[in-house]
Amino acid sequence: MEFRLTEEQRQVEEMVRNLSRKEFAPKAAAVDEESRYPAENVRRLADLGLLGMLYPSEYGGSEAGAVSYNIALREVAAGCASTAVGMAVTNMVGEAIFRHGSEAQRRKYLPLLSGGKGAGAFALTEPGAGSDAGSLSTFAREDGGSFVLNGTKVFITNGSFACVVLVMALTRKAPREISAFLVEAGTPGFTVGKRERKMGLKGSDTVSLVFDDCRVPASSVLGAPGEGLKIALKALDGGRIGIASQALGIARAALTTATGYASDRRQFGRPLGEFQAIQWMLADSETELDAAQMLVHRAALLKEKGAPHTREASMAKVFATEAGNRACHKAVQVLGGYGYVSDYPVERHLRDIKVSTIYEGTSEIQRMVISRSLLR
Repeated sequence: MEFRLTEEQRQVEEMVRNLSRKEFAPKAAAVDEESRYPAENVRRLADLGLLGMLYPSEYGGSEAGAVSYNIALREVAAGCASTAVGMAVTNMVGEAIFRHGSEAQRRKYLPLLSGGKGAGAFALTEPGAGSDAGSLSTFAREDGGSFVLNGTKVFITNGSFACVVLVMALTRKAPREISAFLVEAGTPGFTVGKRERKMGLKGSDTVSLVFDDCRVPASSVLGAPGEGLKIALKALDGGRIGIASQALGIARAALTTATGYASDRRQFGRPLGEFQAIQWMLADSETELDAAQMLVHRAALLKEKGAPHTREASMAKVFATEAGNRACHKAVQVLGGYGYVSDYPVERHLRDIKVSTIYEGTSEIQRMVISRSLLR
């Protein structure tokens, strides 16, 4: 059985590929070197309806579907990975609000997110709660018609630029109950901490968030009280497909550079690409990335159809991110010394892709998810 894109999906692919190649890729190195949030890229994403791809037009979205969304995310990542990360989290938060939010929450926040009036941020990870998401300690104490939040979140994408943050917090310690809250920027008691200095994705905003007696109305609860962890894990299922797509975009860009270099560079009187060692590196990368793309398409299509896709999302993420890392390593090796300097983009691609095996569930966590589905 062959997976074929629809005409609409092909149009999305062509549109975003052209945008990314012409506008994002030429300044990606500067974004990286300056550790600069690419605000102008985010505005372009909003103009083209790429920040609300997973909910209907009545809320400002484009309702393109999970397959088109992941195609678009891959193409953005090929041009500027930092831009793709911000795009992914904003779409993820928007989809969570659409799926679990009240009508008032949808009307209030979704047009802001899709219109680029502010990013979305997803606040789950804490200093002492990473892979073990259920062990978080941020607490929301009910007080009359409101909740008072106290705690710290770390490694939060878009935190400085978010108009709304989806925050997971304990609402009962015994038995443990986690709820989801929509916290607006500027809420008293909510402050943005230091921006992280990272190995890669330097244009992506990654900060800590501090909640110090941060009071929010009861209407800020997303879904029902106690459903926070379920909402978070559901969002991460889709987010993991997105990370796989980001990895594919980065790795594809690296492979394109390596292939072009192997064709043009001459050593020992002939093109580098005529040497079998180089051919095999390129062939292995192409094969693995093509296989990864099929896994991503399968997971995205299941998601789009509303079918269970937790295992398939984990399979796509672990395979695509690890294959992408290998492809970027090989690209640097093909370029030799030139691969190690910033005159060529492959060293940036290698730095950018590394975190794909870590965030939104490490490779080890993905293997746990997959094995559980086999053993239950």
